[in-house]
Amino acid sequence: MPDLLPNADNVTDTPAPSPATALPSAPLKNRLFCMVYEAMLLFDVLFIATWLFSTVLQQRHALYLRDALQDWLFVVLGIYFCWFWTHGGQTLAMKTWRIRLVNLQGQPLSWKRALLRYALAWLWLVPGLAAARYLGAQGWMLALLPALNVVLWAAAVMLDTERQFLHDRLVRTRIVLLQSQAEAADAEI
Repeated sequence: MPDLLPNADNVTDTPAPSPATALPSAPLKNRLFCMVYEAMLLFDVLFIATWLFSTVLQQRHALYLRDALQDWLFVVLGIYFCWFWTHGGQTLAMKTWRIRLVNLQGQPLSWKRALLRYALAWLWLVPGLAAARYLGAQGWMLALLPALNVVLWAAAVMLDTERQFLHDRLVRTRIVLLQSQAEAADAEI
């Protein structure tokens, strides 16, 4: 008589997809347009942070306390990004382009992971800037080397099967594309 109950040895449980894997990766064009919009928004954030620094420390000359100002702006940017990434996974620009930063389980990042991602995201610019300094670049080469670094970093996304940036792969995060309300309503029908 055949056994009607499945044998525990031949039952294969397929895990349900996590929320992060259920959402598709954000296309590269969305992420790059989001970066451009983010840069425009950051102009205001950095302007206010610089004004505050200059006012509080009575900075009367641009070279006075220049290194301290750079450190201050680095910290301000870190707080800006890490706070948004740990509180919902979206900056204002990311909300506009309907993308979200999540960990591999689909949850917002922890502060530790957000800080690590922030530090590694500087690889977009730092190697190009370091090369320009090392080579003693002048004129248009000062812009070309960092720009080449950005292009190469963005192109590296093509080497990843899920089209994630290298710093996202290292920190184990994903940038996912969210459905609009209209798409979600159409999917329910």
